[in-house]
Amino acid sequence: MTDRSEIKRKPDRGAYDPATINAILDEALICHVGFVAADGYPVVIPTIHARSGATLYLHGSPASRMLRAIKNGSDVCVTVTIIDGLVLARSVFNHSMNYRSVVLFGQPREVTEPDEKMRALETVTEHVAEGRWNDARQPSDVEFKGTTVLAMAIDEASAKIRSGPPGDDADDYALPIWAGVIPVRTTFGEAQADPKLTDGIPTPGYLTGYTRP
Repeated sequence: MTDRSEIKRKPDRGAYDPATINAILDEALICHVGFVAADGYPVVIPTIHARSGATLYLHGSPASRMLRAIKNGSDVCVTVTIIDGLVLARSVFNHSMNYRSVVLFGQPREVTEPDEKMRALETVTEHVAEGRWNDARQPSDVEFKGTTVLAMAIDEASAKIRSGPPGDDADDYALPIWAGVIPVRTTFGEAQADPKLTDGIPTPGYLTGYTRP
């Protein structure tokens, strides 16, 4: 934890242990990367991420403005948020959301060592669908060279979590107004086969009943 990763508002909701941070990173399918573009203005880009140990991987086209801007060690802020519920209080002021979030700060490096780069691509693929890497065609030489991978150490990060019912002012608990939580869950439907799929190819077991960790 550093001064910039320390939870200032509602510090009781903060968590800094790797187990909590890693669990949120592993469940989320998307992150947002904040950085300062080459011409000096701030940009936030949504992208896929994946974690391996204490390293977060990002990937994309070498033409990506984001990857070009940050691959040489620029400071970035990566955020992940999972919404767990809508918190409806008796007063509008005390409405909130239940959530789990992570904020990471760091300086990504470009992964150029071939073995690490290939493992990173496998990690990203498996993050989305565990079992897919060995089931699908793996990158060709052209595709491999045409992909930029960045690695970022997860050593300056914090999680922030809200859970539970609304917190109303003492005088408001007597008001005849419904209050409570509407749970929010991400669900996945039945896999839909590509219309061009060759006849007789079944849906892989890891995609039937797909869930997140």
